[in-house]
Amino acid sequence: MRKALDAYLTRLRDERQASPHTLAAYRRDLDAALADLTRAGVDQWADVTPQHVRDLAAQAHRQGRSPSTIARRLSALRGFYRYLLVEGLATSNPAADIQAPKAGRKLPKALDVDAISQLLDQPASTPLALRDKAMMELFYSAGLRLAELAGIDLGDYRPDEGLVRVLGKGRKQREAPVGGQAAKALKTWLRSRPAVAAAGEMALFVSARGTRLSHRAIQARLSQAAKAAGLPAHLHPHKLRHSFATHMLESTKDLRAVQELLGHASIGTTQIYTHLDFAHLASVYDAAHPRAHAGGEDDDT
Repeated sequence: MRKALDAYLTRLRDERQASPHTLAAYRRDLDAALADLTRAGVDQWADVTPQHVRDLAAQAHRQGRSPSTIARRLSALRGFYRYLLVEGLATSNPAADIQAPKAGRKLPKALDVDAISQLLDQPASTPLALRDKAMMELFYSAGLRLAELAGIDLGDYRPDEGLVRVLGKGRKQREAPVGGQAAKALKTWLRSRPAVAAAGEMALFVSARGTRLSHRAIQARLSQAAKAAGLPAHLHPHKLRHSFATHMLESTKDLRAVQELLGHASIGTTQIYTHLDFAHLASVYDAAHPRAHAGGEDDDT
C-alpha cells in the first residue's frame, strides 16, 4: 500500500508538476487514510470498500476535523483511486460517492449604520484620499464584490443615469444603482483622477502609479481607512457588501429586490447572506395572519 501511494505522489510531482505545497497536502491526507485503514486490518487498496471510506470520514469528524478538511481528504482519496484504476491496482473507486458533511456558511458581521457613517464621513483632501472615499462609498452604495469594483472602467459609470455596470460571478453583467453620496464622492474623485491616472488607463480607480488598483491594494486601503476611523475590526470589502445587504433588507423587507441588487442567481443565497432571522418573520406573521392569535369566545363570531 505504501509503495502504490509513493508512486502516485511521484507521478503528481513529475508528470503533473504539482507544487510542493500540493504534494505535502496530498501526502498528509493519504497518509492519514493509510494509517486508519491499516488499523482497521486492510492491507490492499483493492480491498477498501465504501464503508471503510465512510468510517474514515466519521473518524475525522469525531476528531473535530472541519467539513472542509474532510472534503479535502475524500477528494485526495478519489484522485488516488483514479490512479489505482488506471494502474490496475483497484477495480472500483470506493470514495466516489462518499460526501463530506456540509460546512456551515460563515458570514461576516455587518457594520451598523453609525459605524458606516464613522467610516465614510472622514474628511478627504488629497487625490488618493478622495479616491478611497469614492471607493468606499461605491462599495456600500451598490453592495459590490471586490472583483466587481476593481474591474470597473470609466465607461461603466453613467452618472447621468445613476448607474454603474459591473461584471459579476460567472461573467454576468448587471447594472448597480449609485446613491447620492457615492455619486458626489465619485464626482470629486473624477476631477482629481487626471492628475493621477496614466495616459490611456481606463480603470475608474487607479493607484499612485496611475494604473488599475489591485485587489490587495484596495483591501489595504479599506483596512487603513477603518483604522483611521477608529473601527475595532479589520474591514474587508465583503463586510461593506454584507452591511449594504443587511441594511437594505432591514429597511425594505424586500428579499427579491436585495437579491437583484446583490446579483445573486438564487434567492436561497440571499436568505443565507442576509441572515434573515426568525424573530422578524414571526413578528410579520403575528401582525398579518388572521389566525395568528388564540382568541377568546367572542372571536368566533
